[in-house]
Amino acid sequence: MKNYEEQIKKYYEEEIEAIRKIDPKEISLAMNALVNCYENGGTIYVFGNGGSSATASHMVCDFNKGVSMKKSKKFNFICLSDNTPILTALANDISYDDVFAYQLEKIITPNDLVLAISGSGNSKNIINAINVAKAQGVKVIGMTGYDGGKLYQMADYHLHAPINDMMKAEDIHMTFDHMMATILTQTLDVIK
Repeated sequence: MKNYEEQIKKYYEEEIEAIRKIDPKEISLAMNALVNCYENGGTIYVFGNGGSSATASHMVCDFNKGVSMKKSKKFNFICLSDNTPILTALANDISYDDVFAYQLEKIITPNDLVLAISGSGNSKNIINAINVAKAQGVKVIGMTGYDGGKLYQMADYHLHAPINDMMKAEDIHMTFDHMMATILTQTLDVIK
């Protein structure tokens, strides 16, 4: 039987070191943007590729159900990564580079918010969607890793995992989701 203990410890030590570098001020600003969108009845469009797509989908559940329970109103998160038929139709008939931008065109309003997730921050379909959002005056939260890439530069708010490792960045992204959902569940008005 092989002993993996040292590799296990190393994995978590590297992740803990990155977590210690997270900027809570930036996260607080992003959380306030989510709350403002919620209070103003806007929609939060969330999306990503691969593991980031799974994080986006997970956030819809955590906010639309978890955070929204027993509240005077519900969050309205929509995951643009969730509909396989529209993704494959757009990728086939138009371009995979436009699968998110196309979905945002003509429906997004300045009252809405975009939460784009990209470990590298450079996925072309993410950047194309951000360009659509910006053209409509919509604020953007970028959830990134590594140096943040183009998404970090374009975003108004940052949920940044400062680590050059995709797996660990994606781990930290899920902690952002769960941490924000926990805090907002506790702090948003509850129906008596």
